[in-house]
Amino acid sequence: MIGRPKLVLASGSPRRLALINQAGIEPDALQPADIDEMPLKGELPRACANRLARSKAEAALASVRLDEELRGSYILAADTVVAVGRRILPKTELLDEAAQCLRLLSGRSHRVHTGICLVTPKEAFRQRLVETRVRFKRLSEQDIEAYLASGEWRGKAGGYAVQGLAGTFVVKLVGSYTNVVGLPLYETISMLSGEGFPVHFGWLNT
Repeated sequence: MIGRPKLVLASGSPRRLALINQAGIEPDALQPADIDEMPLKGELPRACANRLARSKAEAALASVRLDEELRGSYILAADTVVAVGRRILPKTELLDEAAQCLRLLSGRSHRVHTGICLVTPKEAFRQRLVETRVRFKRLSEQDIEAYLASGEWRGKAGGYAVQGLAGTFVVKLVGSYTNVVGLPLYETISMLSGEGFPVHFGWLNT
């Protein structure tokens, strides 16, 4: 990878990796941050997404400083929060949680907030928040049961993955689609480019 600065993706999410790859960028390392992702008491969705993205970036920076090969890399972190009004929905691990989320989202609009945090090689922090409005159709019990049986909800904010079967539930989406998947590409690439990362480097050989 001679010829360009290094990029560390502070995430273990296969979706975020696939999205950054879609933009023609191959991270040099993945540094998933082991942080507590529970919202603080009374914390609003936007604030939560921003705080968690920053915490992930800080945790990755601490690791990168100890790694000679990665020191001075760009670090990209993100956190996605799904909310109905002020209520933040969990990243569902249990069937009951996922069922509750789907019933809450059924027939109504919700918002997906992704906080992006970029650390530059000089360790300056740049942050941005992206919001998308999503409206689900009214879900029948059959829709909900079949979706739960698919297992696609596991570990997903709000209990669904828009790029999978739940795409069939979406009546309307206003804003960035890739934001709902987990990493808003336009804003991410704009941030990287604005801080001097050569975003087109990988395009030459595709």
